[in-house]
Amino acid sequence: MIVLVLNAGSSSLKFQLVRTDLNCIANHMDEKLARGTIERLGGEAVFTLRGRGDSVSRGSAPMRDLRAAVEYIVTWLASEDSGRVIGSVGEIEAVGHRVVHGGERFQRSVRIDDTVLRGIEDMIDLAPLHNPHNLRGVAAARAVLGTELPNVAVFDTAFHHTIPEKAYLYAIPYQLYRRHKVRRYGFHGTSHRYVAYRWRELTVASRDATRIITLHLGNGCSACAIDHGNSVDTSMGFTPLEGLVMGTRSGDIDPAVVEFLEAKEGLSATEVDNLLNKQSGLLGVSGLTNDMRDLLAEAHENNDRRARLAIDIFCYRARKYIGAYLAALGGADALVFAGGIGENSPEVRAQICHGLEWAGVELDDAANTRMVGGTEGRITTGASRLAVWVIPTDEELLIARDTFRVVTGVEGRY
Repeated sequence: MIVLVLNAGSSSLKFQLVRTDLNCIANHMDEKLARGTIERLGGEAVFTLRGRGDSVSRGSAPMRDLRAAVEYIVTWLASEDSGRVIGSVGEIEAVGHRVVHGGERFQRSVRIDDTVLRGIEDMIDLAPLHNPHNLRGVAAARAVLGTELPNVAVFDTAFHHTIPEKAYLYAIPYQLYRRHKVRRYGFHGTSHRYVAYRWRELTVASRDATRIITLHLGNGCSACAIDHGNSVDTSMGFTPLEGLVMGTRSGDIDPAVVEFLEAKEGLSATEVDNLLNKQSGLLGVSGLTNDMRDLLAEAHENNDRRARLAIDIFCYRARKYIGAYLAALGGADALVFAGGIGENSPEVRAQICHGLEWAGVELDDAANTRMVGGTEGRITTGASRLAVWVIPTDEELLIARDTFRVVTGVEGRY
């Protein structure tokens, strides 16, 4: 089955075209036919599209909205510029959509119909910055490819529905959960789920024997404790703001800070929310950038104190969560790094692991240094009681596989 995977943002659209089926999933032989990003929708959009072989299309074109972007993509897929990835638009058999928030209602990926669309709309209060754009992505796909083509919603929150009540409830008046569903939902579920599945493939472990901690470290960051293959705790909460230090998000913070800043800085609640989500984290501490690569360069080349401080806080917070989840799980078999920073920064991985010797971590420095640029493998010595792995995440592949499973009715737990 050829699946078009769409991840719609406010002014951007990311896509992949993936061929997958049962044999592909079983043998990890899914074929990634094309991928790309279109940004700055609403005017002169900028695109980078990659097709067959080394074919890359870069440029700009007027695109007023997501529908125009989807039209551009499917036309390009069947063109000479892409190397004719597909012969015609009719070869696309389904569309898989990343949807950020499914609330308590959507606990697995589902085929989209009018009832599902209304359910996703009902979650807009929980994810006002994401779900509306995800819905527009669905509308665009239907408008361009027709309403008869299957569309599937794959939810960031779905993997975390196995978290027990003691871990997802906040210690606030219980009626606030009953009335407004204020609780921990967790995000990055597609990434944590894929990484756990891939770890099982690499180690030939059964799902029930999977007891690991996964770290998705990118511009957004989260940790997940996984037991018997299920998420049992995760660092992001009611929103993606809670938990680890991130590129521009603060992560964990005393809630009283919000009112304090409102009073001292004369800020509204909305302005404080913007400060914590878009002006904090690595950017806020360093005063320079939210890009870990640039911070590492500044720390080494210019001995910038605040760049080093931002890195130290980032790594310390991650190590604290690892310790907490080791306690929650009663130990673990592996710690797995994923995400742009987790996959490509040996220095950050080493700094996070330093201090985990008590848990049995013995880093293999040479293996850690080699593990960059999409490679996967173990970065601890054979004697290490807690194995540490690097496994590049592939959320688009998981969305494509889920789309195939939902459309064909094939069951599977991974």
